Amino acid sequence: MIAGFNIKTIDDEKITNKRVIMRVDFNVSLSESGEITDDTRIIQALPTINKLLQADNKLILISHLGRPKEREEKFSLKLVATRLEQLLSNYSVTLTHDLTPSDLKNIADQSQNEIIVLENIRFFKGEKENDQAFAKQLADLADIYVDDAFGTVHRSHASIVGIPKFIPGFAGLLLKKEIEMLSKVTKNPQHPLVAILAGAKISTKIGLISSLMKTSDFILVGGGIANTFLKAQGVEIGKSLVEEDAIDMAKQMLTTFKSTSCKLILPIDAACGDLSNPSTKPEIHPAAEVPSHLSFLDIGPESEKVFDNVIKQGKTIVWNGPIGLFENSSYRHGTDAIYNSIVSTQNAVTIAGGGDTLAAIAGKPDKDKITHISTGGGAMLEFIEKGTLPGIEALTV
Repeated sequence: MIAGFNIKTIDDEKITNKRVIMRVDFNVSLSESGEITDDTRIIQALPTINKLLQADNKLILISHLGRPKEREEKFSLKLVATRLEQLLSNYSVTLTHDLTPSDLKNIADQSQNEIIVLENIRFFKGEKENDQAFAKQLADLADIYVDDAFGTVHRSHASIVGIPKFIPGFAGLLLKKEIEMLSKVTKNPQHPLVAILAGAKISTKIGLISSLMKTSDFILVGGGIANTFLKAQGVEIGKSLVEEDAIDMAKQMLTTFKSTSCKLILPIDAACGDLSNPSTKPEIHPAAEVPSHLSFLDIGPESEKVFDNVIKQGKTIVWNGPIGLFENSSYRHGTDAIYNSIVSTQNAVTIAGGGDTLAAIAGKPDKDKITHISTGGGAMLEFIEKGTLPGIEALTV
């Protein structure tokens, strides 16, 4: 059982010689030409897949890919099935396109060394609607349900919350790890707890910030969220990205922070630039003195020092979102500085994920020094905010 949750995992019960329908997150990154550019999400599912296969179970895998509006070839799981077969050389992988009588017969005739991958689950109308008849149809394909797709457990979709209503449900190894690691933030965290948040909109993080305010010692903020807080303080920040209709909300939060023990840390200087003129080099200005013709695109060197000093105090550190316009090499120094501060902090539980964080740290050395890199974007944030998610509740026994 997962500590603090009444959920069985595949480690808690001997699952052998069963048909297992397993929800995975194979929502991989694709190039413009449609090739898989990063197979990390497939690889992360392998421990659970291998454990179930080694116990002579037959697997039917379910995943979505992208956000198709209908059956679109570019969102087919064909390439995913091919890559999975390369990774599991002792097994054949069959992509099943639909649930017609012919498809159902092929599933029923599944051989022992065959893995079935059902075509993109979002091609089926009943998935996002959480249609119970569709969920029952999926459940009827198997004896056991396993969820190993943490990145989707915040969705109330048929393949996530519907199937375990009809057959026994278990958490896979990856889902178990995510819940256990993120619970280190939500339940009795080691202090000081330092949260680093960035993103375009404060309105999408209001619940998260409110939740972290109750448990964190410090919240460090960058990106558009920081800009909106600065504007709420009456600071003029040039052409910087600001969520104008959330300024009153930011003012209320600033007032709330004053009544808590949690300290909000905003940037004190900024790397500024003119995005309409790519040849413009970054200029460093105080955060309260951004020129009217420039934008706040990254934190400045003095802010890096302040952030580093706070991060080094942390015993629990959670990071969500690049701190600047990291896609532009001129404005990724702050994000790199945050990363370096985290990986060099000793004796701390460190967790990174959500938003574009994974893209920002791709290829970085010393990633193994981060305690946990979460596979979930929205799921990670919602779990920290709420302490549970629909797909987790669906597995509760």
